Amino acid sequence: MHGTTAIRGSSAKVMLGVLGGQIVLGAILATGLLAVYGPVAGYSALLGSLICAIPNGFLALRLSMPRRDPGARALMRAAYVGEAGKLTLTVLMFTAVFVLVRPLAAPALFAGFIAAQLVTIVGLLMRNNEQQDTR
Repeated sequence: MHGTTAIRGSSAKVMLGVLGGQIVLGAILATGLLAVYGPVAGYSALLGSLICAIPNGFLALRLSMPRRDPGARALMRAAYVGEAGKLTLTVLMFTAVFVLVRPLAAPALFAGFIAAQLVTIVGLLMRNNEQQDTR
């Protein structure tokens, strides 16, 4: 990959860990809600976590794709496009779920989304701790 850069090493591990954690936590929450409140709550929570994880995957892909221009400006452009795409995907997915999925348990949907968002915060904290440990 001559002349290209991509996010590697610990950053890639953190991104994959966060995405995996979002999906796993969403599945665990969905299973718990399924057992306690039934199938509507279960699949609603799973959809909520996927509404978070899929756009985050898009952003991670944008940031980790090799670029011809290795400069900071190209990375910032990729981050802006990735974040705009993430926001657009999130809105489209919420809209699609609210329009197409019946019945739907909105509290469980938002619980899944929020739980998956919390995994992102934990991932950032882990990365920050890792960086401090290497200093």
